[in-house]
Amino acid sequence: MIMAEEVQTQTQAQPEVKKKKKKVMVFIGKRKRAIARAVVREGSGKIRINSIPLDKIEPNFRQMRIKEAVIIGHEQAKGVDIDVTVTGGGTWGQADAARTAIANALVGFHKDNNLRTMYHDYDRSLLISDARRTEPHKPSRSSAGPRRTKQQSKR
Repeated sequence: MIMAEEVQTQTQAQPEVKKKKKKVMVFIGKRKRAIARAVVREGSGKIRINSIPLDKIEPNFRQMRIKEAVIIGHEQAKGVDIDVTVTGGGTWGQADAARTAIANALVGFHKDNNLRTMYHDYDRSLLISDARRTEPHKPSRSSAGPRRTKQQSKR
């Protein structure tokens, strides 16, 4: 049977090793009804969108649209892993929301004003979410569109 004093001496003999916490941050991007959440942590440069690697995204036009943010911030993107979760909206809205989240993640994680300027000069929507929304349809003519009125007759 081990006495309480022996337990204390055993625990004191072992040096305490403090583990360095990995830096993890969350950033968002929006476009229409799509919302993207990017989780950034130190890593080897892997980027996944809804658990799919960025290189496997189809069609290629969406993949290239999202890669714009990675190509501009190439050096900063090498040292981090980014996991993006996108919900809502259509396919292109999700792609634009994901690229905004990735760009915000790279700028926010590294706190690099030079990268922020490069993104802003290339395309402002990389850093700033688009606030435009579709206009809701009006009552009693929902299929005709939000602004359409009945044609007037002179007689």
